[in-house]
Amino acid sequence: MRSHKLVLALALTVGLAVPVASPAGATTKASTCRVEVNFVDAYDTDENNGDEIKINLAGFMYPSGNQYVSMSNGNRAYSGNFANPTTTIGTTGSALFSLREVTPPAVGQGKVLGSVTAWGFTCAALATGQTTDIPQHIFGNGYWYFMSLVMTGL
Repeated sequence: MRSHKLVLALALTVGLAVPVASPAGATTKASTCRVEVNFVDAYDTDENNGDEIKINLAGFMYPSGNQYVSMSNGNRAYSGNFANPTTTIGTTGSALFSLREVTPPAVGQGKVLGSVTAWGFTCAALATGQTTDIPQHIFGNGYWYFMSLVMTGL
């Protein structure tokens, strides 16, 4: 009899040491998020022969130096074309991605065509590993672009 009670006591003790698995589908809320350019579409460029485009993110121009992305009507440029502008924001922060038309050969800050803002409250709604798109049409006098950002919960 004693051995049966001892085996039962050991089984209960071992059972207490087993970690409890989290319920299926349980997720962890993101505390920060990575935000990056997904793509930029040119529907109607300001200049007939196309525009020279850069993205300004937190004071840094993408691509850097005298490089830019040439865009004509109907073109799509991906993040890699712009040297991958990416940042991290918290659940209460924000990041502004400004689309700019520059003038070669001395490429500077250029003219702001419009911007897309990634907001922390969007990040706060994501789970770790979850993504969401942040799309924005950018209209102006004689031009029309579409910029899409992608946010990933970290």
